[in-house]
Amino acid sequence: MNQFTLESKHKSVLIGALILGILCLGLTFLGDDEFHSRFWSNYLHNTVFFTGIAFVSLFILAAFTTAYAGWHTVFKRLWEAYSYFLIPGLALLLLIIVGIWGHFHHLYHWSNEADVASDPIMAGKSSFLNKYWYTFGTLIIVGAWIFFALKIRGLSVEEDLKGTTDYAFHRRIRRWSAAFLPIAGFTSAALIWQWVMSVDAHWYSTLYAWYATASWFVATMALTILTLIFLKSRGYYENVTNEHLHDLGKYMFAFSVFWTYLWFSQYMLIWYANNGEETIYFRTRLDSYRVMFFGNLILNFVTPFLVLMRNDNKRKYGTLVFASIICFFGHWWDFFLMIKPGVLHTAHEAMAAGAEHAAEAAHHGGFTAGFTIPGLLEIGTMIGFLGGFLWFGLSRLEKAPLTPSHDPYLEESLHHHV
Repeated sequence: MNQFTLESKHKSVLIGALILGILCLGLTFLGDDEFHSRFWSNYLHNTVFFTGIAFVSLFILAAFTTAYAGWHTVFKRLWEAYSYFLIPGLALLLLIIVGIWGHFHHLYHWSNEADVASDPIMAGKSSFLNKYWYTFGTLIIVGAWIFFALKIRGLSVEEDLKGTTDYAFHRRIRRWSAAFLPIAGFTSAALIWQWVMSVDAHWYSTLYAWYATASWFVATMALTILTLIFLKSRGYYENVTNEHLHDLGKYMFAFSVFWTYLWFSQYMLIWYANNGEETIYFRTRLDSYRVMFFGNLILNFVTPFLVLMRNDNKRKYGTLVFASIICFFGHWWDFFLMIKPGVLHTAHEAMAAGAEHAAEAAHHGGFTAGFTIPGLLEIGTMIGFLGGFLWFGLSRLEKAPLTPSHDPYLEESLHHHV
């Protein structure tokens, strides 16, 4: 079957998951502190995580096309569909932007102009960490990503509709892909610094953009494997063989090791330098988030390394599904650890700013629901975002044939062998 149809029962499941996520966000809001820190941090966490998966899907497509790769051609429509989530991703980010301008949340310490004026470190970063850069940077850059996603997908579908057998369309796709890669490389770093790293406004790391993107990459590969195996179980993608899944498994394994290399390099260099404004980032996570800190390594390095190190394990559906679930959840966990401690610290400082809240802020030690470790509301919110992401992506997958029959690299992909 070369035309995918999202069955009503699967659509109901995905919409049900989306409703669950909305309910969990609502319950989080109702039971939150006065600044609704848990609600906003959950919203930011999942928005950035799933928007990043859409971005990496587009980046992978552009990189493989520019590199003359053809093995992925039979299922490239899945990544094209995933990349379209950049559109709702931008809409979700607009709510965070409105919150910055309206002072509805305390996600970012730098958004408080009075604090910036009295803090020399944040004042030094204020030319970049400000609501104007955050707003227009997000709108322009994500808008540019959406433009490239629409362009590349549009040319891919048009190539099928025109039934051409020459390379004209593919050359155009390659030119757009090559143009996108440097834009993606520089702009994604700027947005990662804005969206995630600036939650800890006093801290910085030159490796952070690589680290976060590697986390997105592994999550994207994991979700791709899970979706392909599901679609194959429904009779679709018969041309996707163990050879393709083996290569996807290799990418998931390789970038899990690469993520670990970046994790260690970032930690080791900052520890070795022993600069207070840098080491506090890891000191806080080691002292107050020990389960999250070491759990991060177990989920994202130890487990995928031990499971996927054997070559034949990348060809076994059960093993691949297990490893993919662990990696997907593990890198969602990773973004939780990137965001939550900084948001909680900012909220505590905001509470302590007024004398009437000083006592309340002083008691915020030890376990904090929704921050120390993900709770049921966090898991439910993630399931809701995942349901929305898959519903939107699979709905786009319906709009074109699953296999691009006139792609010049199709034969190479059909006969792909490792």
